[in-house]
Amino acid sequence: MKGPVKRILFWTPRILSILYAVFISMFALDVFGEGYGTWQTIVALLMHLIPTAFIIVVLIISWRWEWIGALLFAAAGLYYVFTTLNHPDWILGISGPLFVIAILYLLNWLNRKELRASS
Repeated sequence: MKGPVKRILFWTPRILSILYAVFISMFALDVFGEGYGTWQTIVALLMHLIPTAFIIVVLIISWRWEWIGALLFAAAGLYYVFTTLNHPDWILGISGPLFVIAILYLLNWLNRKELRASS
């Protein structure tokens, strides 16, 4: 595997994980239009940011142990699929990226010796 391909394979799932966390965070912004009081807004915002916190924790773990990232991102995708079966149009947009990230972390783990070897 050549140098640029190694770097791309190493960084792509990590960057996509960060972008996915930002994407999921945007859904929390709807609490500001609900007309809640200050404390209710804070509580609602924190509740809406729980999935983002989960993604960030998984990203931190996955940075070092890619196989765990592959499992957890795939599990999160499956969880979302099974909890939103009544909204099939949401499934691909939310869980699709999770499966892509899981596959990329799996490829990272399968090629970890080459990716971490000094070039």
